[in-house]
Amino acid sequence: MKKNIGSQLALYPTPVTVIGAMNGERPTWTLVAHVGIIGHDRVLVSLAAPHFINHCIKETRKLSVNIVDEELLPLADYSGSVSGTKEDKGGLFAYTKGDAGTPVIERAPLTMECTVEDVYNTKGFESFICTIDGTYVEETHLDEKGKINYGSLKPVLFEFPTYEYLRTGDVIGKCLSFKNKE
Repeated sequence: MKKNIGSQLALYPTPVTVIGAMNGERPTWTLVAHVGIIGHDRVLVSLAAPHFINHCIKETRKLSVNIVDEELLPLADYSGSVSGTKEDKGGLFAYTKGDAGTPVIERAPLTMECTVEDVYNTKGFESFICTIDGTYVEETHLDEKGKINYGSLKPVLFEFPTYEYLRTGDVIGKCLSFKNKE
C-alpha cells in the first residue's frame, strides 16, 4: 500500500554538474544538480536566483555543463560550498575555452557548451533553458561507433532529500527490451 507523503520533489537522483560561465575574462563555477532534458534539443539548468554565476550567464547568454565523475567530485563539491561573491573561483579548475566561448573544465569527462534561449523564473529560482552548441567527450568514453559510453564515464548522481552523492551502477537491460517479459 502506498502512502501519500505530500507534495515532494521525487525525481532524484540527478547528474552532478559544474556549471561554468565567463565573468569578464575569468571563468566562474558552481555545483548544480538541478539539471534536466527538455525534448531532444534543449537542456535546463536551474539555479537559486541569488547565485553569483546567474548574472554572468544572463550577461553572456552562454554556459558550460561539465559532468562530474568521482575523481572530479572533491573540487566540484567545493565549487558549490563557496559563493562567487566571496571568493574568486576562476582558478579552481584548469580549463580551456570551447568553440562557443564557454569555459570547459579540462578534467571533466564530458562538457556541453550551451546558449541560453530562455530563462524561466519560479519563486527563488532561475531556470536557464539552453540549446547545445557542442559536446566535448574524453575519447576513452566513446564506444566504437563514437557514442558516449556512460558505463566507463560513470557520472556521479545527487539525491536531494539526503544530500548524498551516489555512484552509478551497472546496465540492467536495453530500453524497450522488456516488452515480452511479463
